[in-house]
Amino acid sequence: MEDYYKINKEAWNARTKNHLYSSFYDLDKFKREVKSVPDLDLSLLGDVRGKSILHLQCHFGMDTLSLSKMGANVVGVDFSEEAIQTAKSLNEELGLNAQFCCCNIYDAPAMLKGQKFDIVYTSYGVVNWLPDLIQWGQVISQTLKDGGKFVIVEFHPILWMFNEEFSQVRYAYSRKEPYIVEESTYTDSENDNRQKTATWNHGLAVVLNGLLNNDLQIQSFGEYDYSPFNLFGNMIAEKNGTFKIAGKNGEIPMLFSVVAMKPPR
Repeated sequence: MEDYYKINKEAWNARTKNHLYSSFYDLDKFKREVKSVPDLDLSLLGDVRGKSILHLQCHFGMDTLSLSKMGANVVGVDFSEEAIQTAKSLNEELGLNAQFCCCNIYDAPAMLKGQKFDIVYTSYGVVNWLPDLIQWGQVISQTLKDGGKFVIVEFHPILWMFNEEFSQVRYAYSRKEPYIVEESTYTDSENDNRQKTATWNHGLAVVLNGLLNNDLQIQSFGEYDYSPFNLFGNMIAEKNGTFKIAGKNGEIPMLFSVVAMKPPR
């Protein structure tokens, strides 16, 4: 697992440099607006003013900083030194008070020295980078206050079964072994810059059991036939700014969401 961790950290350090200059992230627009959290996520998070939030796998901090601007007290965690360095620089440039911690998220409870939060939040392309979702659920439980809320919005595992055109099933819905590939990143600035990565396909049962086995109570579960991001091939833009798979007419779920609670003591 240490080898996989090293492979992925090197990939994300390289990707961060590409992402900063991509139109996908549009950093100049972000600096003007400081608004990047999708509406679906905001509806599940609720009013964040004055709330303490732990944002897991925060990349270079756009959503973390957006939540900070909305009045939350946010700590973002990511394992990429490049990403966290960028996040800290943006935080200072924008005059916000977000905090950032660079570590493997499995080490987050120790790195945060027992700090607990009202909300733990993570979203979009996160669980597929983690080999063990039971341990992931443990991190969430350990960092939530009693009565605290966990929110995830994530790409549906069915998506990862298909080729890029969504015309053929190529991969397992859920399996323990990683897929090791060399691939470009998902933005428009990679220019054949490919990195070796290790990812895992986790079915919904694996995700939900990671939470349930750590005494987190599922409050809501949702599935959605759209994405707020044009990350995949063969997608069409909707009038509301979301994206759907061309020709599938809602046949393939694109996202799922879970809200879970740590029971009050």
